[in-house]
Amino acid sequence: MNEEKQHPILGIDHGEARIGLAITDPVGIMAHPLETIQVKTTDPIERIIELVSLRQVQQIVLGLPLRMDGSEGSAAEKIRSFGAEIEEKIDLPLHYIDESLTTVAAAEKLHQAGKNTKKQKNIIDQAAAVEILSAWLEQNSPDTFF
Repeated sequence: MNEEKQHPILGIDHGEARIGLAITDPVGIMAHPLETIQVKTTDPIERIIELVSLRQVQQIVLGLPLRMDGSEGSAAEKIRSFGAEIEEKIDLPLHYIDESLTTVAAAEKLHQAGKNTKKQKNIIDQAAAVEILSAWLEQNSPDTFF
């Protein structure tokens, strides 16, 4: 395994009302749900700072909503602005990854696991963050396990 890789890594699915968070295991092989930040009641940047310290996070992956043609629109602009805020307050590598269809993939997996739409609401953002972080891990893994 690549010794330069630093773990754990925090994955973020940013939404207007909720922000889903996922984190890797200590060796960075798998992503797991962490929590959902309710934007109305919790300052997301402050909570992320707390979690980075508490969980000894070494890198952050932020989902970037690209258009189907791969270009960036106003939604991506908001995410880049949020990313800039994170970078101002947290001195860690911040990576962006296309989050297109991650919520769809997360919803499908939750449905397969027997979670109906009503039950998904509280965990869908975390599940999408897991998809974002898993995709980044897959793209950046120096080794193939199989």
